[in-house]
Amino acid sequence: MFWEAFGSVVLGFALSWAAVHRLADRLPSRRVVLGAGVLGALFGALITHAALGPGYALGTLLGAVAVAAVVLSLLLRPARRLRRSAAT
Repeated sequence: MFWEAFGSVVLGFALSWAAVHRLADRLPSRRVVLGAGVLGALFGALITHAALGPGYALGTLLGAVAVAAVVLSLLLRPARRLRRSAAT
C-alpha cells in the first residue's frame, strides 16, 4: 500500500504540475493546484484500493490519476467571458 500511495502522490504532482504549466491563466495559485492534485490523487488511490482490494496496483494508480484529473478540472475557470449582444 505504501508504494501505491507514493506512486499516486508522484502522479498527482506530475499531473498538477503539467496543468499549471499549460493552463496557468485559467487556474488559481500554483500552491492550490499542486496541493489539490496531490490530495486528489491520494484520495483516489484510497478509494480505488478499497474498491479493488490488494494486488491491483495498476488499477489503483489509474483510479488515482482519474480522481486527480477530476479535482483539477473543478479548479478551471472559463477561458473568456461570454457577452450578451445589445441587439436582443
